[in-house]
Amino acid sequence: MKVLLVGEDAALLEGLAQSFAALGYEPQAVANLHEAREAALVDAPLLAIIDEALASESSAETLAIPLSPGGALVLYHGTVDSRPAIAPALQRSVMADLTLPLERNRLIALAQHVAERVRATGRSKRRTPPEQQAF
Repeated sequence: MKVLLVGEDAALLEGLAQSFAALGYEPQAVANLHEAREAALVDAPLLAIIDEALASESSAETLAIPLSPGGALVLYHGTVDSRPAIAPALQRSVMADLTLPLERNRLIALAQHVAERVRATGRSKRRTPPEQQAF
């Protein structure tokens, strides 16, 4: 399952990508919301983990990122001191708002919960056998 990491802190995103890859996820890191939307159009992610500062600049563009069925948006920030205001529509659409890297374990647990929820509700991609041709 794909996890999309969006932000400008390359070191943080690389560490998160390595953690997700070690657990069998397919992480992809991008620097801005436009790239995130383009990447999600090709293959919709289970989780989109987005820097809160970027999300606050354009909540409409953040909400335009397509997710796989049952997927979730997660925002992150580095410090509690300088948190930007977020539009109410975006606040309602976000599953969690985490302080990273401090809450890395919570993020991993959240990803596993979302993946399990997708499997349990049958929202994962269906694998159907190919159609048989009648002769």
